[in-house]
Amino acid sequence: MLVRTAFVLLLTGLSASAFAGSFAGTSAGASSAGSSASSGSTSGDDKVVLQAREDAAGFVASDGRIRGARLEAALRHLRETHVAARDASDLELARAILAR
Repeated sequence: MLVRTAFVLLLTGLSASAFAGSFAGTSAGASSAGSSASSGSTSGDDKVVLQAREDAAGFVASDGRIRGARLEAALRHLRETHVAARDASDLELARAILAR
């Protein structure tokens, strides 16, 4: 339970920086976007997760029966980049994506 709570807090906390990073990347020009992608910034990470929201909603609503490609990419990405996500179920991660 503690791992899940820590992950949800981490995921929720990243959302504010993601929106700021995404906005800065679009308004600052191509050189800013290129450098943030190569530096491993959270804005690219969050883009994968944000694009999976619709798939996550379908997954949660269907109790895990409907799995979209964007959700699969986000789940894989979250588990690769966040230690706490490795122990969470797909349904828990999908709910965390929706809670953002």
